[in-house]
Amino acid sequence: MKIIEITEFSAGICGVWTRVMAESREFVKLGHDVTVFSSNAIQGTDEKAPAEDNIDGITIKRFPSSHNPLTRNVNNFEFKKELLLLKPDIVITHLIHPHSFEALRICREQNTPCYLVTHAPFNVKRRFPLNLATKFYYNFKVAPALNFFTRIIAITKWELPYLYALGVEHEKISYIPNGLPDEFFKQIPKENISVGKDVLFLGRISQVKNIKCLLEAAKCLPQFEFSVVGSQDEEYVKSLNIPDNVNVYPPIYDLKKKIELIDDHKIFVLPSIREAMPQALLEALSRGRLVISSDTDGGKELINDMENGFLFKIGDSEHLAALIKDNMRTEPWLDYMFKTFKENAINSARHYAWKELIKRYLLLFKKDKE
Repeated sequence: MKIIEITEFSAGICGVWTRVMAESREFVKLGHDVTVFSSNAIQGTDEKAPAEDNIDGITIKRFPSSHNPLTRNVNNFEFKKELLLLKPDIVITHLIHPHSFEALRICREQNTPCYLVTHAPFNVKRRFPLNLATKFYYNFKVAPALNFFTRIIAITKWELPYLYALGVEHEKISYIPNGLPDEFFKQIPKENISVGKDVLFLGRISQVKNIKCLLEAAKCLPQFEFSVVGSQDEEYVKSLNIPDNVNVYPPIYDLKKKIELIDDHKIFVLPSIREAMPQALLEALSRGRLVISSDTDGGKELINDMENGFLFKIGDSEHLAALIKDNMRTEPWLDYMFKTFKENAINSARHYAWKELIKRYLLLFKKDKE
């Protein structure tokens, strides 16, 4: 099959882009022809990406764009000519943003199946006037159009009530969560890694990730070292008071090195204010780390408290500090508990292996074609 994936970003650190690349790689492995359409913007920077690229057999075509000053999202990028030229068998578009509705319009004209992956944009607190603009957009633009997609792909279970409230027909919705490539399950830890480091945060260093909460916890635990790794929102980073036991590092793009980084820390912490389905948390689970997450919708979907990880109330730095301290203890009698948590974490992550999740797409394609 000839498949086109459409997303805002195809460069930089972006959870949506991570999903697009992961499922595209799986499609290519199965012999399908995959092209990605995106803007030429690089997430997290003001730079522009090349117009064309090829990564792991995936053709990438990027189109000129600008940022919407109100939402900070990418303004619609023009891909109609290329979409008509390629004549795909399937279009998968990501996010409930203008480019997805443009893709839908073109696909309906060409009688091409068009799938929308939502990425759980619901339950976000926005300030005035963006809150009113968003409400208007969802009520008068989104809701009337959703049922015209061939199918809506939800990446989380917690977003299903929101889709029902928008009037999406239940039979139109399928659940395919974000997943993990085989490397997370197959890469053997380096022999010289003995989980010698303490606490890791891996992700965007931005307000929504609530790094301030993690830093407050770190101040209470000067005996432990914290690694904060990821792309930086420069204005936000300037507002942080970083204690001496916290080291901040740039993002890691190489998958093997990322896995080694996770392996090299005992505890993984995700203190976010909001999460749809946290990819970094899923990655840490797959490597058997002790994971601690704020009780966001996404965090609660992946973590069963005190079974495969721990949850704390959003913003509660004292509780976070207590959980870190408790789990850094080294008493011999705790070894069995830690081993059980590790096994539970890995087993829970196995449900999100991409090589299995991609089969759900193929079954949908077959079903919707009949």
